[in-house]
Amino acid sequence: MLGPVILAASRSDRMRRLISAAPVTKQVVDRFIPGEAVTDIVPIVKDLTAKGLELTMDVVGEDITTPEQATAARDAYLELIDHLKQLQLGERVEMSIKLSMFGQALPGGHELALANVRPVVEAAAAIGTTVTLDAEDHTTLDSMFAIHEELRKDFPQTGCVIQAYLFRTEADARRLAASGSRVRLVKGAYKEPAEVAYQQKHEIDKAYVRILRILMEGEGYPMIGSHDPRLIAIAQELAHQAGRKLDEYEFQMLYGIRSEEHLRLAAEGHRMRVYTAYGTDWYGYFMRRLAEKPANLRFFLRSMVSKG
Repeated sequence: MLGPVILAASRSDRMRRLISAAPVTKQVVDRFIPGEAVTDIVPIVKDLTAKGLELTMDVVGEDITTPEQATAARDAYLELIDHLKQLQLGERVEMSIKLSMFGQALPGGHELALANVRPVVEAAAAIGTTVTLDAEDHTTLDSMFAIHEELRKDFPQTGCVIQAYLFRTEADARRLAASGSRVRLVKGAYKEPAEVAYQQKHEIDKAYVRILRILMEGEGYPMIGSHDPRLIAIAQELAHQAGRKLDEYEFQMLYGIRSEEHLRLAAEGHRMRVYTAYGTDWYGYFMRRLAEKPANLRFFLRSMVSKG
């Protein structure tokens, strides 16, 4: 019930100011976003990979308004790649990119986003890793998929994200479940109208399982983005039914959420990738984490009360 309210607040400048000013906010944000600069993240990358985990890195930020900001976002990822090169971790640390950061919503945004993301994908390939294009609200997806298709001509390992709550996603999954593709399936974390998306949790969960079956039975590489124990168990069963080996799919979970489960899955031999975000423009990312799971919101409110 509170999810849509929180997602609406994620677009509110007034709520941004109020929450950013709360004394306890930084402490709680640090649970999900463990640093503001790339140098803050390097020790975390070393620690998690030493524990047998893999990572996907996200420089947080959205809703840019100028081409200069888009260029700065590109350069932030190139800086990240320079640091990852020194760690020599290859595909164990990939990157996730929101094309909105690269200018997708600006005039001529499709071409601008493609021009900005290409050098990042090239630089990632040069150090043995890759990029996954994140899914945003439904109005951006045709552009994202077109850019994904274009990038895969030269860099076939480029991944993309699909969202179970959208009606279109089963058809997208069938198209994407081809040899060499890498597809992350998530439930979806944007406020979408009833005309394009399921609104009830049980409907979203059913769609998630249907789409996951398509991916598992396809020829690509499924990436299961979920913290839901039931869906994780279903994913394991679907992988078994499809005859997939443990290295032919992976689980992905957010930094700071169910960390013990990360280690358990890795210990069982699964590929377990931790989605780790950093940066100063954390507000939108943080609010979606609150909206996704009531426990996250309770944690935040409890912290505010205890510090109040």
